[in-house]
Formats: sequence, C-alpha cells, structure tokens
Amino acid sequence: MGVTTIAGLIIAAIGIIGGYMFEGGSVTSLVNIPGFMIVVVGTLGATMVSAPMSTIKAIPQGYIRSLKGSTGVAGHVMAERLVVMADKARREGLLSLEEEAKNVGDDFAKKGLMLMIDGTDPEAIKSILEIEIDGAAEREKERYEVFKTGSGFSPTLGVLGAVLGLIHVLAGLGGDVAELGKGIATAFVATFYGVGLANVVLLPVAMKLKAVAAEEQIVREMILEGILSIQAGDNPRIVREKLQSFIPPSERAHEPTGEAGADDMRAAA
Repeated sequence: MGVTTIAGLIIAAIGIIGGYMFEGGSVTSLVNIPGFMIVVVGTLGATMVSAPMSTIKAIPQGYIRSLKGSTGVAGHVMAERLVVMADKARREGLLSLEEEAKNVGDDFAKKGLMLMIDGTDPEAIKSILEIEIDGAAEREKERYEVFKTGSGFSPTLGVLGAVLGLIHVLAGLGGDVAELGKGIATAFVATFYGVGLANVVLLPVAMKLKAVAAEEQIVREMILEGILSIQAGDNPRIVREKLQSFIPPSERAHEPTGEAGADDMRAAA
C-alpha cells in the first residue's frame, strides 16, 4: 500500500506540473510563500478548531499510516494460523494453545485467544471482542475524518488567498499593465495550492485510511469467528471454510491434504 501511495503522489505531481509546463508555464511561477501560508497554515488552523486536540496530534501518525498501510498480520496468514490452532486444540485441548496465543503477532487475536484459553464463556468473548472492534472502528474513523475535514477547508482558503492577493493587486491599479497581469496570476496560485492540497493530498489520504480501516476490521471479524469456532471444537476444515469467506479469492490458500498437509498446517503456526 505504501508503494501505491507514494507512486500515486509522484504521478499526480508529474501530471499536474508537467501539464502546466507543456502549456508554457514555469514552475517558479507556482512558488508563492504568502499563498502557501494562507492555505496550509489556514487549513491546519481551521481543522484544529473543528477537531479535538487528541485527533489533531494524531495527524502525522495518520499520514504515515496511509503510506505504510495496514501494519497487522495479513488476513490469509492469520486464517492459516487459526486453522492450525483449531487442529491442535482438537488433538491436545485449548490449554495447549497458550504459547501460540502469546506469539500470534496481533494484539486483538492474542486478547481473544487468551480469553478462550482462560475458559471465558463464548457469549462473553463475543461481546468483549465486538466492543473492541467497534472501538477500533471509531478511532479509525476519527483518523480519516480529520483529513476529510481539512480537504473541505483547503479549497475555500485557496479562494480566500486569491481574493487577498487581488485586493493587494487592485490597490495599485493604474500602474504597468504587465505588472498588473503578473500580480493577478500570482494571486491565483493560492487557489492552485488549495485545490491541489485537497485533491492530491488530504482527500486521498482520508480515502486510504478508510480503506485500511475497513480491511483491518474484516480481519478482526474473521479472528472473532475463528476463536469462537476453535472454542466450539469445530473441525479444522470447517474452520478453514468459515475463515476463507472473509478473504478475497485471490489470497485464499489451498487446503492441505493428507498427513503431509496436516504437518504443513502445524508448521505454519
């Protein structure tokens, strides 16, 4: 995901700046420090007014997350681990999964597995983990909504920057016509900043974070289903069929067959 984000930003920059240069424009004409301050600093300030400080502090982390994508265990990998655990639990009992639970590589899965190993009622496990899923979804929503909010302020502040620039230009009306035209062109650079920031950076980041959050929620729901199936003593093949329903067909693993397949399943843990 990180590769596509960075590549997308580069392609967008090449398309916009390159197209402008093909029209005969100069990159230096797009440099306008006052306009940049009005748009970027103004957008940050307006966003700070609209969101709590805890959300504002998470903006850098959210942007980095949009570059890296999901940092959890991939869905198809987690599904195979749970299938192996289901096989081991049927042969050796739930208590035998304690070591695997501690090293599962996902805090949500670890919490659910430890609750299961401790003998917690299935309904209680389901309730606790569903609350955890809902809480994580709300936190992720705050993360991407703040970027979406900023994308709404940015174009408006770009127009505001252009208006302020035009006020300055028109105040000196009556001078050299060439200088007047240059001043008007410079004023509109702020609009370029505002629209560009919204549509190339802020809104795409919001959409990427939303997609990552949706992907991670599906994995958490899959983990919940897997834990309940293991606790119920379901056959590993049934567990596999359930869990693979959460995974895109292209990522689904082929079911191991025979004794060698069972060994492969245990080794995957």
